[in-house]
Amino acid sequence: MANDAERPGTQPRRRWTTFEKLRIVEESLAAGANVAEIARRHNISRNMIHRWRHEAKTGTLSTRSDGQSNFALVAVAAESNECTDSTIEVVLRNGRVLRLSEAASPGRAAQLADALEGCRP
Repeated sequence: MANDAERPGTQPRRRWTTFEKLRIVEESLAAGANVAEIARRHNISRNMIHRWRHEAKTGTLSTRSDGQSNFALVAVAAESNECTDSTIEVVLRNGRVLRLSEAASPGRAAQLADALEGCRP
């Protein structure tokens, strides 16, 4: 069987770097982004973008050598009430919402998020 480069009208398979994948994932997560339009622009399938998004979310698509993700989707929303104690709201992968004082330590936030997502240390 002939490979892609030998068949008429086909291009060799494109190899995407981790940086390129993460850039496309970030683009696809922007407010108002259309995955189909982004896929068309980059000449890839929508499924590939969804796969890379999942890999970025789970940490398997990462530029760090320890496999941890450098990537977190954050939305900043203006509050109508004026309070002195700021609250951080995190929507977890399972849909639960974690609300913390901005004074909470990152370690404590991670412990609470793991507990709410059912992760075990």
